[in-house]
Amino acid sequence: MTQFPIDDGSFLQAYIDDHHEYLSWLGTRVDALEEGRLVMSIPYDEKLTNVHPGGSEGRPEINGGVAATLIDTAGGLALRTTLDDPFEGGVATINLNVNYLERATDDLTATAEVIRSGGSVGVSEIRLESGPDAESRPVATGQGAYRLFRGE
Repeated sequence: MTQFPIDDGSFLQAYIDDHHEYLSWLGTRVDALEEGRLVMSIPYDEKLTNVHPGGSEGRPEINGGVAATLIDTAGGLALRTTLDDPFEGGVATINLNVNYLERATDDLTATAEVIRSGGSVGVSEIRLESGPDAESRPVATGQGAYRLFRGE
C-alpha cells in the first residue's frame, strides 16, 4: 500500500501546477489536506467573472461554472485521500449537485469533507465561501457522488 503524502498539500499543489492547465489557469491553490478533508481556493480575478452589459453595481461576481469546478475538484480530491493507493487509483464524478446561495465577489474557498468512501462509490459534501478570511461568507454548497477506482 502506498502512503498518501499528507503534508501541507505541497505535493498536490505541485501536481496541479505541473499537470493540470485548467486548474492552474484558474489559480487553484491547495490550502489544507488531511485524510478525508481538503481545502482549496481560487483567488478573485476579473477574467473569471460574469460581464453584464451596461455594467452593474459593485464588483462583478465570479461565474458559477468556476464555483462548480472548485466544488467538484475539491470533493473528488478529498476522496482520493481515502484510497489505499491514490497514485494508482482514480476518481470520476457520477453526480454533482450545487446550490448557489448568493453572489461570489471575492476569493473562493472550498472545504470538502468525505461522507462515505465505499468499495466503488464515494460521497463528499463541500462548502464554498467567498471573501477575505475575516469576512468570508457561504456562497454555495455542493454534494458529489464519485466512482472510485481503487487501483487493484
